[in-house]
Amino acid sequence: MSELPKGFSVFGGLYPREYIASTYEIDFEGLYQAGYRGVLFDVDNTLVPHDAPADQRSIALFERLRKLGFSTCLISNNKEPRVTPFADALKTQYVYKAGKPRRRGYQEGMKRMGTHKGDTLFVGDQLFTDIWGANRAGMYSILVKPMNPREEIQIVLKRYLEKPVLYCYLRRQRRNSS
Repeated sequence: MSELPKGFSVFGGLYPREYIASTYEIDFEGLYQAGYRGVLFDVDNTLVPHDAPADQRSIALFERLRKLGFSTCLISNNKEPRVTPFADALKTQYVYKAGKPRRRGYQEGMKRMGTHKGDTLFVGDQLFTDIWGANRAGMYSILVKPMNPREEIQIVLKRYLEKPVLYCYLRRQRRNSS
């Protein structure tokens, strides 16, 4: 019988590289210095509460990212009427009906930004779509806490399934930091 590698986890493909309380707390300056040049973002509950329009905080973030030298792109499983006006307000590119967690949407986003998996990072709030897809596409993934607990029923159900994965991830993080 073969042994599993040290640190192996059944959930490993769902683990983010970082878990941060909010998109607005990410050290984008440090990530730029580390060589990242493109940022793909989920929209709902990552940048704004579910179904909310772009607000001043999200607009200011994208202006800041452009000044730093980042290319940006939204990738969303939402339809065009939700994503287009949001992206227009942020003055960024976008991929709607991205099919996350499939790689296609992430790859299209990188193509539009002119980046590749080694210099692109992804920011999202869901493990089973956002983070799993980013990991499958081979990019640096950052999980953020959802901005608003009010969500559609299918997302609420996924959150229950995410809890044991997140528990194992956080336990592993604590073990690795001690």
